[in-house]
Amino acid sequence: MSTYDSEKVAKLHRELHSHLPSEPALRLKALETVLVEKGFLAADGVDKWLEDYSENVGPMNGAKVIAQAWTDPDYAMRLEQDADAAFVEVVPTAPHNYNLRAVFNTPQVHNLIVCTLCSCYPLGLLGMSPSWYKSAEYRARAVRDPRGVLSEFGTDLLDDVEVKVWDSTSDRRYMVVPSRPAGTDDWSKDDLANLVTRNSMIGTVRDLSPVGGAG
Repeated sequence: MSTYDSEKVAKLHRELHSHLPSEPALRLKALETVLVEKGFLAADGVDKWLEDYSENVGPMNGAKVIAQAWTDPDYAMRLEQDADAAFVEVVPTAPHNYNLRAVFNTPQVHNLIVCTLCSCYPLGLLGMSPSWYKSAEYRARAVRDPRGVLSEFGTDLLDDVEVKVWDSTSDRRYMVVPSRPAGTDDWSKDDLANLVTRNSMIGTVRDLSPVGGAG
C-alpha cells in the first residue's frame, strides 16, 4: 500500500510552480495568443514592440537630443523654448503631442522629475520608465525629501545647489537636460550621447563624467 507524504507532495508542488511564469505574465501571454489567433497582432508583434522601445525608441532618442543641445547652443535654445518641435528635429519619428518641457541642469540648479498622481512619463520619446519611477514611495518622497532620494541614487548635492522638482501630468511631461561633462570638448555627438542615461534624464543622476575617453 502506498503512503502519502504531505511534505514531499508540497515540495514537489513548489518545485513545479517555481518554473512557471508569474500570474500577470500568464495572463499577458493568454491575451497575446488570442490577439494573434484573431489576426489583430502579428506573432512576433509584442517582441518587436519591446525591442523597439528598449533599443531604439528608448533613452537613446533622448540622449541624441541632449548631445545635440550640448554641441549646438541655438538648438539648446529651441529645445528650451519648444521641446516637442526641437525633439522632432533630431528624431523625426517622435510624437508631437506630449507638451514636453526640457529643464536644464546648471551648476546652481538640479532638476528632478516625478509624477505624484500616477506615473506619467514621455514613453514615446524616452521609452519605458524604470519600475521605481512608478512606485508610491518614489512619487511621495521625491517631493517631500528630494535630496534624500537623490542621495540614495548616489547623487549628493552641495548645500548651495537648488533642487527643483517637476511634477509630470497627463498634459505636461518633462525631461532633464544634464550638464555636459568636463573634458568632452572634442567628443563626437555619438560619443556624447553614449554618456547620457535614462536616470540622468529623470534627474536622479547628475554627474555624467566619463570614466575613460571616447571610444
